[in-house]
Amino acid sequence: MGSVYTYYFNKDKIFQHYNYTKDKLEKDESPLTLIATLTIVLCCFIILENLLVLISVWRNKKFHSAMFIFIGNLAFSDLMAGSAFIANIVLSGPATFRLTPIQWFVREGTAFTTLAASVFSLLAIAIERHVAITKMKVYTSDKNCRMLMLIGACWVISATIGGLPILGWNCMSDLEKCSTVLPLYSKSYIVFVVTIFTVILFSIVVLYVRIYRIVRSSHAEIASSQTMALLRTVTCVLGAFIICWLPAFIILLIDASCARKSCPILYQSKYFFAFATLNSAINPLIYTLRSKDMRKEFLRVLCCWGMMGQGKPAERCMIPLRSSSSLERCTPKQDLPTLSFMKEHSTFV
Repeated sequence: MGSVYTYYFNKDKIFQHYNYTKDKLEKDESPLTLIATLTIVLCCFIILENLLVLISVWRNKKFHSAMFIFIGNLAFSDLMAGSAFIANIVLSGPATFRLTPIQWFVREGTAFTTLAASVFSLLAIAIERHVAITKMKVYTSDKNCRMLMLIGACWVISATIGGLPILGWNCMSDLEKCSTVLPLYSKSYIVFVVTIFTVILFSIVVLYVRIYRIVRSSHAEIASSQTMALLRTVTCVLGAFIICWLPAFIILLIDASCARKSCPILYQSKYFFAFATLNSAINPLIYTLRSKDMRKEFLRVLCCWGMMGQGKPAERCMIPLRSSSSLERCTPKQDLPTLSFMKEHSTFV
């Protein structure tokens, strides 16, 4: 019991690890620097825009397809990432030394969990796109369970990755193995996380290359212009992810390879992670603003918020839209899978 207390509840452990790995401590720094304040403002924007995505997906029946459900899951993970980043900033600086090790692990583990959930959501979208285009297949009611299980697995795996340090994969008993950027994390754990994310990113690229080849082949007669528009969209998403997170991943890899206090750039890591936060703001902009139907839904939701802000009744405009298009009502039942596939692609521009 004594050793457990020393490891997870002794606040002196935080000071010991930071004093060992950091060139200077942050005890005397202002709790909210300019970069921290700007990041909090950005995170508030991230929360609001991803909340707007979730409300739009919930309101409109047209967005209850697999593609938009996965986008909704991505928006939820980005929303949680924004919340986790705010908590991380507020509990950083001088507040760090008032935390116990277990509170520190929860602070950092939550951020890692939400990052992992965003990455796995992108992978789930890539898998769904590959299945839809290669097999002309959409999720029907009997397969919704499989989709929900995939989303559930995304969060379970993400929580496991984020919780590994608190379960024992840390450097509490060996200071020499500690990270400089994250002083209670083992360097081997950081390498593991970066490797996992790199493999997932590579898998996503492979899936979209396969989709591109199928679309460009002679057998691709699935409204290729709409499909190419979708490919441009996901290419933007991949590019945004790489641009935003590559500097942070490089910093983490440098951290894993550098000897203690020998790489001054590691003490500027907060700027790289603040830049990486932009990805959670860019994702909904790319995925939703390239969808003309989502843009219309955005305007409806914003209009509702404006009406409520002026004290006008807005109960009806927030009711989920359940009407189907006239094209769907006039189409024979056996043609609905193909119609759904075509409609889902035509929503992107």
